[in-house]
Amino acid sequence: MKECIILAGGLGTRLQSVVKDVPKCMAEVSGKPFLHYLLSYLIKENFEHIILSLGYKSDIVINWLSTLDLSVKISHVIESEPLGTGGAIKLAFQKVQTQQALVINGDTFFDINTDALINFHDKKSADISITLKSMTDFDRYGSVETNSEGRIVKFNEKQYCTQGLINGGVYLINKNIFNNLDFPKKFSFEKDVMEERLDSLKIYGCEQNSYFIDIGIPSDFEKANLDFKNRI
Repeated sequence: MKECIILAGGLGTRLQSVVKDVPKCMAEVSGKPFLHYLLSYLIKENFEHIILSLGYKSDIVINWLSTLDLSVKISHVIESEPLGTGGAIKLAFQKVQTQQALVINGDTFFDINTDALINFHDKKSADISITLKSMTDFDRYGSVETNSEGRIVKFNEKQYCTQGLINGGVYLINKNIFNNLDFPKKFSFEKDVMEERLDSLKIYGCEQNSYFIDIGIPSDFEKANLDFKNRI
């Protein structure tokens, strides 16, 4: 069974000028909540169980979901307080029924081949596989360095790069890392897991160069409104 966690508890602080009073994942893009496109994509990729990690105004998401007739099992968890990305993922993993799950962000669309990522992850016997995307002339994202085997050896801070690989924010994570390692209730997945445990965990980068957009800033939110006009 393919399972996916969507991190959908964000406030959308950087989008306040164009989107107000809804969680970021519910920002309207070409007439539909952005979450609609994520769910449609996951169903197309044959996911059978989707877990929403909710926080800010979770009732808006839950009420909207109740109006849908989906061919997939939907579960959710709600953060009673902000737990950071790590805490939110750990909480959602309580609902995961298998030994691994895809994790995506509720404000990012990365049209990857998930079966290719799963095959890569299994072949490498990875603890965490991160989907990487090649970019040119960027300063909004940090870059990622891998060795010849694809294992991640370094995360670089945000700075201008003429060319490099970025973390696309799509992860395949083994459930047992949360059982085997001691984490606080609130922590950052990026800092406290991936960066701090780069040597002890098997963290690999799988490059895919399909369509990618992060609606977290107004300019890309407007771009998404154009790009998603013809999506179902």
